[in-house]
Amino acid sequence: MTQNDRILSSFANKTWQEIKVKDSWQIFKIMAEFVDGFEKLAKIGPCVSIFGSARTPDEHKYYQMTVQIASLLAERGYGVISGGGPGIMEAANKGAYTAGGKSVGLNIELPHEQFHNKYIDRDKLLEFNYFFVRKVMFMKYSQGYIVMPGGFGTMDELFEAVTLIQTGKIARFPIVLVGSSYWSGLFDWIKGTMLTNKYISEEDLNLYRMVDTAEEAVEHIFRFYDKYLLKPNF
Repeated sequence: MTQNDRILSSFANKTWQEIKVKDSWQIFKIMAEFVDGFEKLAKIGPCVSIFGSARTPDEHKYYQMTVQIASLLAERGYGVISGGGPGIMEAANKGAYTAGGKSVGLNIELPHEQFHNKYIDRDKLLEFNYFFVRKVMFMKYSQGYIVMPGGFGTMDELFEAVTLIQTGKIARFPIVLVGSSYWSGLFDWIKGTMLTNKYISEEDLNLYRMVDTAEEAVEHIFRFYDKYLLKPNF
């Protein structure tokens, strides 16, 4: 179905039976994705999600830095969760996998760009059709978020985490943004526009930490959990 066909079909009149049948099956598909995710991830242990662009080539400095970050996390016993695809996601899984840590991939079915990478533990690869189900898994089973440079998808994941922490829907887990040259423009705007207009509070600016090296990124995660004496349980 082309993009035009999809738009036109949204205006077409449907019978109650067509609506009922389609929506009912969709509910079961959504439930199946939740059940599969919960069953596979429930005993995964402490994990850190790493977000970033699928389009980052493996020779790029951020790809190499992500491999290093994931490796350092795995060496300390943390599992690594990625979106399961290429680019930064592959780098995250590669670092965890080669360091002998748990490597989790939450892959999303897309018409282009996305295919799961080879560095995911076979028993920890999940395939999703719905973005919102996938995001629940990221938020529910991560004890920290490291955000590399990326596009709209990365922004979506970042602000989902920030919003849930800001509103108290999840605990205040650490959020680390890597690459100040990439992120500073966005967060300067947040400070200069959102905060100035009182759409966020001053304390909301403390929900994240911006760093430039792999060591700084993981050290923030480690320091945060040292306060709570949390030790990875695998």
